Amino acid sequence: MDVGSKRPSELDAAEKQAWRAFVAADTALASPYFAPEFAECCEEARDDTRVLVVRQRGQITGFLPLHTGKLGYARPLAGPMGDVQGVIAEPGSSFDLQAVLRQAGLPLFAFHAGLSSQQPFRENATEIVASWMLDLSEGYEAWETRRGQVDSKAMRTLRGRRRKLGELEEGHRYVMEDPSPEVFERMIEWKSQQYAATNVFNVFSVAWTRRLLKAVLSRKGEFFSGSSSSLYVGDQLVSVHIGMESDRLSHYWFPAYHADYARLSAGVLLLTEAARMAAGKGHLALELGPGDFQFKRDLSSYQVGLARGCIANPSLLSTTRNAGEALTRAAETAPIGPARHWPGKLMRKIDRLSGFYAL
Repeated sequence: MDVGSKRPSELDAAEKQAWRAFVAADTALASPYFAPEFAECCEEARDDTRVLVVRQRGQITGFLPLHTGKLGYARPLAGPMGDVQGVIAEPGSSFDLQAVLRQAGLPLFAFHAGLSSQQPFRENATEIVASWMLDLSEGYEAWETRRGQVDSKAMRTLRGRRRKLGELEEGHRYVMEDPSPEVFERMIEWKSQQYAATNVFNVFSVAWTRRLLKAVLSRKGEFFSGSSSSLYVGDQLVSVHIGMESDRLSHYWFPAYHADYARLSAGVLLLTEAARMAAGKGHLALELGPGDFQFKRDLSSYQVGLARGCIANPSLLSTTRNAGEALTRAAETAPIGPARHWPGKLMRKIDRLSGFYAL
């Protein structure tokens, strides 16, 4: 086995062709996160973006896009901003990722949303979560009908919100391809307010996250495009979304809404219109990513398993990490009431912050 490391922009024509072929052959890789263009966007945002190119007997057998970090502590593309991660290879391929990382000189690879259907992530997982999906394979109306059969109350509520929107004297309009700079600015503003109100780290307080979104929005192609959409009541912008799509799947990434219109469920209404548009393009699904939110439970058709964990090679770095995790596990199992959860939460928070700061 031979493992090379390149920037996404350095991949040659044969490597790009192989990447495209792997993605096209596997519906599990339909997400825009697996498009080579997304890796290029990450390179525009962060200088530590690399692609490990794996060859067997001279033949390309897989790719692992990642960030090397300042300490060689590797993470998947987009770090904590990445909702779905995986190896780009033929369906059913089995990789010894520990050997791949060792050859690349990377002592530890931490992942939080690796496809659990892929053996390296499943076998090294400490936790399995899931990405929520809207099934659009038979069209938008079929999705809405099926959801009504499963959760009639949620869909009645959705229809009620639509009626209220339609009854507003000011009128309303959806703009499903909205290039206005205001969409980006309001998303940042409203999301930042939401993060502050919920005491959550503001992901846009570090410069590379904004650069990444701007790079994504600048892309418009057959296999990958950034997307921005909006909902107006009269002349008032009340809901926005910035996301991306491949030729087969849309990813609903950063929605935000005006707080004064929360009762209208403006964010959910824009989401369902995005689903309608995605279905019209022939997309198989709308991907909402992980997170246990009510609107995801109400609207999703199924889930895709995602693994959280790490792959380490014997080294000082991984030994230190393993020792720290052992201490955390011991503290978490101690019979000291609610405080027993603090060490694990603290470690996950530190791990997430280090990902944002590219450590």
